[in-house]
Amino acid sequence: MLAIVDIYALMVKRCLRNRRAVCLFTIGDGITAAVTFSAACASAGITVLINNDLNICSENHCAQFESAVAMAYMCWFTIAPSFVLNFYSLASS
Repeated sequence: MLAIVDIYALMVKRCLRNRRAVCLFTIGDGITAAVTFSAACASAGITVLINNDLNICSENHCAQFESAVAMAYMCWFTIAPSFVLNFYSLASS
């Protein structure tokens, strides 16, 4: 959505340095990054519990769990720079 708004602003040659909009995007990115990181950590903890502590990996789909945890961390690594850049943009304005 933000990319569409940016493209529209470039097409009409208008600056979108609205402090309220940047603040809302920063808060949204921060909440999304925090929730995604928390979910990835919780998923990793459950995977370690099943695999190492309970030793019931043969009854479960541990490889799929580990892949899901890796993808959750990759998702967080793509959200975190967006939050940092929006936060920097908010702080510099």
